[in-house]
Amino acid sequence: MVMEMGEESFQQRVIETVKRCQQRQDGPLIWAMEIGNCLNSGKVEPSPELGEVLVSYLCFQNNHPSLWKFFDYALSSRLLSPLHLLSLLTAKLVPHRRSQPQAFRLYLELLNRHALSFHDVTSDSCKHKIIESVSVSLELSQTYNVGVVELGHVFVLFFFTVIVRLIDSLFEDWGFPNPSAGVESVEHHSIMEIDSVGNEQHLVQMRMKNSLIALQVLNKLAESGKAVVLLRLVHFNMLNKHRLIGMLVDTKSLRPTSCCNSESGLSACWLPFDIYMENAMDGRQLPVRSAIVILSETINTLRVLNRASWQETFLALWLSALRLVQRERDPPEGPVPHLEARLCMLLSIVPLAIADVLAEESKLQFSKVKGVATPGCTETGFGRGLGGQCLASIKEELISSLQVLENFTGLLCPPASAVGEANNAAAKAARFISISQITTDGLVSNSPGDPFLNSGGNMRHLIVEACIARNLIDTSAYFWHGYVPASVIALSELSPVQKSPWSMFMEGAPLNGSLTALLFSTPASSLAEIEKLYHIALNGLVEERSAAAKILCGASLTRGWNIQEEVVCFLVKILSPPVPPGYTGPRSHLIDHMSMLSAILFEVSTIDTIHILSMHGVIPEVAAAVMPLCEVFGSLVPTSSNKSNSGDGPSFYMVFSSAFLFLLRLWKFYRPPLEQSITDGAMGVELNLEYLLLLRNYRIASHYSASQNEINSNLDQQVSDKPIYLDHFPKLRAWYCQNKSCIASAPSGLSTSNPVHQVANKILSMIYSKMTKSGASSGNSSTPSTASVSESPASTGEDVYQRPILPAWELLEAIPFVLEAVLTACAYGRLSSRDLTTGLRDLVDFLPASLAAIISYFSAEVTRGVWKPVPMNGIDWPSPAANLPSIESELKAILAAAGVNVPLCSCEKLPIVLPLPLAAFVSLTITFKLNKSLEYLHGVVGPALENCASGCPWPIIPIIGSLWAQKARGWHEFIVVSCSRTVFIRNKEAVVQLLRSCFTSFLGSLHVSPLLTNQSSVDNLLGCIVSAHTVCPAMSIAPGFLYLRSCRTIHDVEHISDVIVGLVAEYAREAAGRWASSDSHRLKSSRASLSLASSKAREVGTLGASLLFHTGGLHMVQELYRETIPTWLLSSREEKAGKASAVARIMEGYAMAYMLVLSGSLMWGVGATTKESCTFSRRALIISKHLEFLGRVLDGNISLGCHPATWKAYVSCLVGLIVSCAPAWVEAVQVETLKKLANGLKGWHECELALSLLERGGIESIGCVIEMLDVIN
Repeated sequence: MVMEMGEESFQQRVIETVKRCQQRQDGPLIWAMEIGNCLNSGKVEPSPELGEVLVSYLCFQNNHPSLWKFFDYALSSRLLSPLHLLSLLTAKLVPHRRSQPQAFRLYLELLNRHALSFHDVTSDSCKHKIIESVSVSLELSQTYNVGVVELGHVFVLFFFTVIVRLIDSLFEDWGFPNPSAGVESVEHHSIMEIDSVGNEQHLVQMRMKNSLIALQVLNKLAESGKAVVLLRLVHFNMLNKHRLIGMLVDTKSLRPTSCCNSESGLSACWLPFDIYMENAMDGRQLPVRSAIVILSETINTLRVLNRASWQETFLALWLSALRLVQRERDPPEGPVPHLEARLCMLLSIVPLAIADVLAEESKLQFSKVKGVATPGCTETGFGRGLGGQCLASIKEELISSLQVLENFTGLLCPPASAVGEANNAAAKAARFISISQITTDGLVSNSPGDPFLNSGGNMRHLIVEACIARNLIDTSAYFWHGYVPASVIALSELSPVQKSPWSMFMEGAPLNGSLTALLFSTPASSLAEIEKLYHIALNGLVEERSAAAKILCGASLTRGWNIQEEVVCFLVKILSPPVPPGYTGPRSHLIDHMSMLSAILFEVSTIDTIHILSMHGVIPEVAAAVMPLCEVFGSLVPTSSNKSNSGDGPSFYMVFSSAFLFLLRLWKFYRPPLEQSITDGAMGVELNLEYLLLLRNYRIASHYSASQNEINSNLDQQVSDKPIYLDHFPKLRAWYCQNKSCIASAPSGLSTSNPVHQVANKILSMIYSKMTKSGASSGNSSTPSTASVSESPASTGEDVYQRPILPAWELLEAIPFVLEAVLTACAYGRLSSRDLTTGLRDLVDFLPASLAAIISYFSAEVTRGVWKPVPMNGIDWPSPAANLPSIESELKAILAAAGVNVPLCSCEKLPIVLPLPLAAFVSLTITFKLNKSLEYLHGVVGPALENCASGCPWPIIPIIGSLWAQKARGWHEFIVVSCSRTVFIRNKEAVVQLLRSCFTSFLGSLHVSPLLTNQSSVDNLLGCIVSAHTVCPAMSIAPGFLYLRSCRTIHDVEHISDVIVGLVAEYAREAAGRWASSDSHRLKSSRASLSLASSKAREVGTLGASLLFHTGGLHMVQELYRETIPTWLLSSREEKAGKASAVARIMEGYAMAYMLVLSGSLMWGVGATTKESCTFSRRALIISKHLEFLGRVLDGNISLGCHPATWKAYVSCLVGLIVSCAPAWVEAVQVETLKKLANGLKGWHECELALSLLERGGIESIGCVIEMLDVIN
């Protein structure tokens, strides 16, 4: 307010007016009129100047009751600002409460009446004066270290300061320690000596009474709904105030959402665990992110969304992992990850993920002890931050979950290959108990050995051992009731002591053939054993290095679950042998380790081993370690002395080929870049060598900047801290660029002047020379030779001088031109099909790495479609006729069992032909023997052949499947299932039917089973076992399993997203329709049945979100927020929904909201992230855009097509879920958007939800919260 008189004149007039009113004993109304005349202003607004004068000059000098009555009236009539006056009085009276007990008593009465009164001020100058005066008097900027520029913000800090100072004053008056010490930095003035005149005893009594009154005022304020909101605002936005606020108010959401509280939802709400684990077993995908990190994030996400305890969360996690193992008790043969990978998930990945979660909880608790909380971790109230539990309590719940596992006997039966380990685990516990009992009795026992006895071990024994190894629990678990039967304990005392081969190794036994075999097949039990093995592989005797490397990749890696992460670290490290100190010379030090590197590269090339490495998230590090091997050994010129010192070691070509083909398996090198991005880039980027190196360099940089790392911390200490780029390997980079060029366009013809073409001519001469020598051999031309790749020219007595002696990189550069020449010759009849296959096989025998060029070239030529088809008639090319009918019938049976019935062209009505490049490719592949020594070839050939064939018209898939089924009869089931997956690549109707079958198998039929009472079944969705030996084994393939193995190859992911959204809406409406059906009057009137319908809608959303997330990753989740859901809201669906009830409309909106939140949570998490991180920026952008769209609709700027009940349910449930489960998402949303949403919710009488939303909006939204406080009753 602008004063028209001087400051001194105004003060004098106010003082004189007060004295005059006191002398006349006027009432408060007359006081207000008289003092109002002093203001000389026509505006009706609080006067900051008047408040300062009254408090500064009159409070203690003129402490008359009439003045305090005037204060009360002035505050009520808005002559004075309650915020301003009470701030001045707080600063003046609280420190002097003992010397001025009468004034303090009256101050408490004013505080009781007006502390929560907030009135906005229209005048900017007046508002600024109040803000500045309050901030100065209460020292807000110094105390809270924030700049206060908004009246609502000042009001929140004022209220919190008043509460804190009253609490501190009570504790000081009663002689207790200050509760806000270390939390609040307010400097209180020293309490003045009592200088008032009066009876000392009366003053003491008044002070004591004032303390009780202050306590009553505090209690009344804390019970107010407005006070709860104000304190929560401080809690959410000033993280160093948590401890004190926790004493005052429950900081959970005002609007909690329902959790999985029905029996049918007990397993359904944890479905993302099962789907993630099963999807992670797809051997065609090698994720670059650690499964440990992904699973630990999923644990936190699902626990929050399901509002579950730690015990429930851990139990669900164990059960999902056990189901994963049980699904492959009797696995079919084939080049896919088998039981080792599934056991790795259960016994290594899951315990490590739990350890990761506990480590994060420990960090949070440590930060709480230090008085600094982590942002975003205290808002949900589900065990994190303030609402959390101590680490010991969480471990107790982990122990409880392990004890409850005893009740799930069907899942605990170990697979046949794991029975021995389970028995050993039970025997170990029995020996421990027996030794404890003997020690207690004072007797001496023999040294424990490793007896293999029938101890009745089960999967729980293996799980407990894995947890003990990670220090999650201790050996007291051995004494759980019923953990080890008494008969087993007695048997352990009589068991003979058997010496472990690892004990012999640690005692210094040499690595001879028998010991090497035992160590290879027996997992190590300690890190010391692995360390010794590592040092022998690097520095041991020449004849022991290869054996040590082989052992490292044996059972210790695949079945050493308790130390598997350590073995993985040493494996990555050993792929990059360090340069010896003082090493100089023209050649690389890697050549000295050639024998060891060859051994380890062949062993890690198995399907399960590579998959285990990918689950531990070390694919980028492995790629960076293998690249130098490719560069060095591919640049060496083979000579007669290119053997290792052992005399029978591998050649340069073999070491290069094994390293090169191993590197190629880490990404789909044969695909065009666009396809790599669509199907493999879960994070929305092209998955290639550059990306793998970029990710590896980022992890190293993150580790050294003390940021969160995704891989095991032990690995960081063992890899180079220098960034690695593709330019560091010029030969590899040259091939990499040529491979892309070969995929994009066909190579040109040969010429004699080009050096590369000269090398190609040498290779052609070698091939034709071999054809000439083998031309007299007999046999059907359609049956190619199956000589072993491992047969060297020296061993077969061949003329080695016909083979070009050149570095492998030069040969690889020329091979595309060789392939162009021989394929053209075959197309024009100058080269027979048999000679073509024999020549290709001879090329692979000579340089196995040439398989990479063959795959890229043939795949590209098949895609270009310029070659004529050739008949697969058994004369010119192999014939599939013998197996083709059975393959087709079983394929159709698989689809029919999965609920898919689409017309497929039968080969009986079509000629059996293949494009020439594909015919040559498949003819070459069936010449490879099915033994472990060639698994490094099959691992590259199999996915490439499937990818190449899947891009061709339909009949080609069964033809190739039949050819391979004739070659590998043990792979029959795998081949049939693989053929069935390709049906969904381009057939949209088949995809729709399979997705519907997934919903039906999990939720129950819409038309047959009672949807409300039908229990959702993970087993029906994913299957109890992968296959069973029945008349048609593959018919047992569950629809969910089939979909997860097929979805990554489907290109039209937008169509899948639309289908999933439509099915979610349909099944949610149906669930509610069953509740509202006219023939269920008893259910219709039951509150429990409505809750069950709501739970069913939640399950529908869970399934939809899980399938959508694992189909397209980031891309589909972003499109769900940006396009799919907005389009669903804007579109009219009356013809589909029909005459749906109001409850059905509401459940439809609820299911859709839950699907949206869950899919986003699986992608980005529910907790806070660093604002500089990519996750934060992407999440903030997507969520802000979606909420902005909702705000525009609520503002009336966009017209909806959906039903109003669906719209209201969607918005309310979406906001409620975000506020209660993912409040960190709100921080990045603009305040204007939040205001639009809050106003819309307020219009629907959702005032508490609107306030909860604004509370999470950060400091900028505090003013909006204060404006809405009046809506609280």
